[in-house]
Amino acid sequence: MKLLVLNGPNLNLLGLREPGVYGSDSYEDICKQIAGRAEKLQIEVDFDQSNSEGGLIDRLHACMGVYDGVILNAGAYTHYSYAIRDAIAAIRLPVIEVHLSNIHAREEFRHTSVIAPACRGQIAGFGPASYLLALEAFAEIAGRL
Repeated sequence: MKLLVLNGPNLNLLGLREPGVYGSDSYEDICKQIAGRAEKLQIEVDFDQSNSEGGLIDRLHACMGVYDGVILNAGAYTHYSYAIRDAIAAIRLPVIEVHLSNIHAREEFRHTSVIAPACRGQIAGFGPASYLLALEAFAEIAGRL
C-alpha cells in the first residue's frame, strides 16, 4: 500500500504556530512519526505540503494511478473549498481527512467540513496521533490489522 500524506496551508509552521492549539511538534517531527508508524505497518508514504488551494488540487489529481489513498489535512480549506472537495471526489481514491485539533470544539466557522462528504472518514483532535490513526485506518481497510 502506498499513501500520500498531504498537508495544507500553514502546516509548514507547526511547532511555531499557536502551540497551545497545534502542539510543539514541528512539521518535520510529525512526518518522522508518520514514517515510523507507516514502516511498522508496511505502508509506503510520501509527504507533500502546499499553502495554495491550486497546489493541493494539482497534487490530489496527480495521485491517480500512483497512490492507494490519501491522508489529507486541508487546514482552513476544509471549511470552504468546494474545489478541493470536488478534486477528492474526482480522483476516486479513499481520502481520510485529519486535523490536529478538534475542529468541532473550536470557532463556529471550523465546525463545518465541506470536504468530509467526499472523504472516507475524518479523524480530529488527537494531535499528531490523528495522522497515526489514519494510517491504522488504511491498514484496516486493506485487511492488514
